[in-house]
Amino acid sequence: MRRNIAIGLLPLLGACAATAVPPVSTPRPAPTPVVTAPINPPRQQPQPAPATDNFQPPRVMNVTGLESIIGQNGLGLKQQFGEPRLDVREGDARKLQFTGEACVLDIYLYPLSPGAEPTATYVDARRASDGLDVDRAACANALKR
Repeated sequence: MRRNIAIGLLPLLGACAATAVPPVSTPRPAPTPVVTAPINPPRQQPQPAPATDNFQPPRVMNVTGLESIIGQNGLGLKQQFGEPRLDVREGDARKLQFTGEACVLDIYLYPLSPGAEPTATYVDARRASDGLDVDRAACANALKR
C-alpha cells in the first residue's frame, strides 16, 4: 500500500521540479571610480567675491548686548572668542561658529559694500544639548575669553 502511494506521488513531485522559475539576473552597476585627494591639502586664502552691479547690502542686527560683536571682522571675533569650531565661506559671506558647554554661537558676516571685508551682521545662539534658542548676548558673554 505504501508503495502504491509513493508511486502515485512521483508525478506530482516531477511536476514541481519541472516548473521551477529560473533565477532573475540583475545587472550590476558600474564600479564607482575612486578619487584620491591629498590628506592635508594646502590652505589658500579666500579672495573676496568680485563686485557686481546687483549688490544688496545686508540687514544689520541691532540687539542690546551684541554691540561688541556686530560690525567686527573675523579677526576681531577670533580675538574675542578664540578659534571658531567652524569657519564656512560661501561667496562673499562667512559664518563663524563658536561652541562651549553653555551654548553654540553662530555669527554671520557679510560685506556692507561691494568688495568690502565681511563683518558681523547677524548672531544666532542655541543650546548645544537640544538646539533650543537661547539669549544671544548671554551666550556670547559665556563664550568670551
